[in-house]
Amino acid sequence: MMERWPALFTEREVFAEFTRIACKNLQSEFFDELDRHTPRLMKIFRSKTGTLGQTLSKLLEQVESRRNANQTSNQETEVTIRRTVVLRGLPVLLGDNPSEFFKVCFDSEENNIEQIPVGILLVDNEDSPHCSSLIRVRPVSTAIIIEGGIVMDDVRDLPLAVCLLFGLSYALHLDYPKNMKNTFNFIQQVMLDLGSKSLKPKLQTLKNQLFA
Repeated sequence: MMERWPALFTEREVFAEFTRIACKNLQSEFFDELDRHTPRLMKIFRSKTGTLGQTLSKLLEQVESRRNANQTSNQETEVTIRRTVVLRGLPVLLGDNPSEFFKVCFDSEENNIEQIPVGILLVDNEDSPHCSSLIRVRPVSTAIIIEGGIVMDDVRDLPLAVCLLFGLSYALHLDYPKNMKNTFNFIQQVMLDLGSKSLKPKLQTLKNQLFA
């Protein structure tokens, strides 16, 4: 597909193709809805207990630690951190397994991605002050993986990579990754109001909580 349609694998073409297929502006609607739901989602994250709550709490701590370390020096960085935390926490909340979807490696390592059907690769520097962080707001590189290969590289950040990957899934008629199916369906059905109105129980429960 990359050989037959190389132009598709650019931000501009992904968004243009999605508009052609779905008659929606993916970039603006994705981020508008993500930002609209972020305060409520973070509140839901904080309400969880047990193992689930511990995992979500570790993600939420990243927001405070960055703020306390004066890393959120501008509004754009603050927004990116919050978006990243929500997109990393959403699969956990919905019972997905994001461990094989969000892959992190250092730039000194070989990235073993051949067995990954769909995912996002974050390449960071071992000398980065946040190399142990659960979220990577400004990694060395952010790339999109499809069928074990990198199809888009040097994406600005993780939230944009998720947005573009969703758009590519539509353009290429890809099945959503099994380990992230609930998350992708949430983006499609709840955030973007596309497809079936009938929601799986976990999605319906979260939607009810969001609009309560």
